[in-house]
Order: sequence, then C-alpha cells, then structure tokens
Amino acid sequence: MEGFVRRIRGFFEIVRRLSHSPLGMIGLVIILLWVLIAILGPIVAPYSPTAYHPQDRFTGPSLKYPFGTDRFGRDMFSRVLMGSRSVLILASSATALSLFLGSSIGLITGFLGGLVDEVVMRFMDILMSFPALLFAMLILGIFGPSPFGVIVVIGLVYAPRIARVARSAVLEVKQREFIEAAKVRGESNLYIMFVELLPNIWGPLGVEASVRFGYAIFLSASLGFLGLGVQPPTPDWGLLMKEAQQYISWAPWMAVFPALAIASLVVAVNFLADAIRKYEAGEL
Repeated sequence: MEGFVRRIRGFFEIVRRLSHSPLGMIGLVIILLWVLIAILGPIVAPYSPTAYHPQDRFTGPSLKYPFGTDRFGRDMFSRVLMGSRSVLILASSATALSLFLGSSIGLITGFLGGLVDEVVMRFMDILMSFPALLFAMLILGIFGPSPFGVIVVIGLVYAPRIARVARSAVLEVKQREFIEAAKVRGESNLYIMFVELLPNIWGPLGVEASVRFGYAIFLSASLGFLGLGVQPPTPDWGLLMKEAQQYISWAPWMAVFPALAIASLVVAVNFLADAIRKYEAGEL
C-alpha cells in the first residue's frame, strides 16, 4: 500500500513540475482530449461514421455537418472523431512494442559489450539506414496490409533508435558503484540488467518513447493514406486523406479536417516530449 501511495505522489509531483511548461501542459491537454474522444467516440459523434446520406453528398461545413460530408454523404465530423481511435491504438501499441524491443536490445548489448554489442548494433545501424516509410511499405507489401502488421512494422522501425538510446544510458550507468556491488553479491546478469540498470535508465527511455510516439502517429497515418493500414469502411485519419485526394479541388474540407487532426496530435505529442526532456534535464 505504501508503494502504491508513493507512486501516486510521484506521478502528481511529475505533473506539478510539468505544469511549469505551458506548451507541455497544452500538449498534455490536447492528447487527453483526443484520448477521451477515442473512448467516447460513439457517444460524442452525431452520426454513425459509416452511415450513408446520399442526399447530402459533398455538403460543405454547416450546423448539420460541422466538417461537411464525403462522396457518400457520410458525416466527416463523426469520421474524424472515430478515426482517432485507430490512430491512437496503432501508434501507442507500436510505440510500446518498439520500447520493449529497443530497451531489451540496448540493455543486453550495453551490459554485455564485446562482440555481442558490435554485431547487434551494426545490425541496428543497417535497419536505421532504411527510410522508415520505405521499410514499412516493403514489409507490408510482402505480408499484406493489416492493423496488426502496422503495429509490428512501426515497432520494428523505431526499435533500433530506442536501442541506441538505451545502450548509451546503460554504458553510463553500469560504471556506477551499485552495479559493481551487485556483481560482488553474485547477482545474475538478468537481475542486474532488469532490476538494477533498467529503473535507472527510464528517464532517457521515456523521452525517446514520447518522441517516437509522435513519429508513430505520423507513420501510421501515412500508411493509412497509402492503403496499407486500416481498411475501409473503418474510419482512419490517413485513410480519410486518401479518400479525399481526388475530390480535394471541390471538396477541400474532406482533406483539411483530417490533416488538422493529425497535425494537432503530432504537435501536442512534441510539446509534451519537449517538456519531459526538460524535466529529465532538471530544467523544470
């Protein structure tokens, strides 16, 4: 019970210090707003995102349809709101996967060093040399488009970058006295890596993960635009942009509002990531 209370107090202390960054708090509020929209989408959306209204095709923004309608008369406001769900699920799941893979690889290579470190990190360098979007397109082109495939691909794309951050942090921390003390006590390598080292590198990993979350949002939307992510009729911000492409000259609202949604979330994540970086650096 005491440990739980201590974690709660620690969380509120972090929030208090982050509140010293206005942009960080703005980013946090926007992110929480989109999370609430994703959770409460069916309640908040005025129409079903897949319901056709043929009599209202290509209707511009109005009181009835705040974001206008598409070629089938579907309400763009409802589709944008519901599209947040797929983007957040894909991006957060992919970021969690990349954090797990990257931190594990960085811990092992940084702690063991030697030949293992050289071989694994050179392989990570090879993966990082491929442009993220091109690598994702290649893998999904082979195995076919699917939400699960998007999560795995984005996780693999960003894992090497997190691995480099984790490795650098491990190389610094493993020189400290408490690591030597653990070795003297005869603790196993797994114990030292995951009990002694990992809790002491969460700061850099948290900053890097927040940055990668922003990239994951943009990459998942890009894959949706290319038709390699969520498939119709499920609403997705990238897919909405794709559907708007051929009608943008006379129905620009079909592209403008999904684009603004993507931009607002990515910018908010970047604001929060910058605040977290300042918090870890002791600037807040």
